[in-house]
Amino acid sequence: MKIGLSYSRCLKDIVDGTVDITDVLVIISRTDFDPHNNEQWEGIWQGYRFGSNPEWYTCSAEDEDLYRSVSIELWEQGKLHQPRKFGARPRRLPYHWLDAVPQIGDIDKNPALKKSWDQFQVVAGLSGEVRKEFNDNF
Repeated sequence: MKIGLSYSRCLKDIVDGTVDITDVLVIISRTDFDPHNNEQWEGIWQGYRFGSNPEWYTCSAEDEDLYRSVSIELWEQGKLHQPRKFGARPRRLPYHWLDAVPQIGDIDKNPALKKSWDQFQVVAGLSGEVRKEFNDNF
């Protein structure tokens, strides 16, 4: 499970196949837009292709539908969190993915690991992503 910290960089990784969308727990974005809104989408698409920080500069016009459909999928699955909608101003970080699965170990002998695993299960459950392979690790 992954937590993304940059809409543009994470979306590019998903579209490029570097990260599988099913492995995404949430993307915490610095954006404030609705991918269903044509005007807002146009601003996002143009900004990330040609703006001051063109993360998608290598994309062609033909890529737009794919980027938008992945954005809509993330939006509809509740995997796109935009703190700016609530007045927050998150800063850009040099990294953009966090792995959200606790390290494997002997959970019965390590209370901190047990607590971490329990908290992870709660967060993963919020996204509907508690999968059998996570439980098989313990």
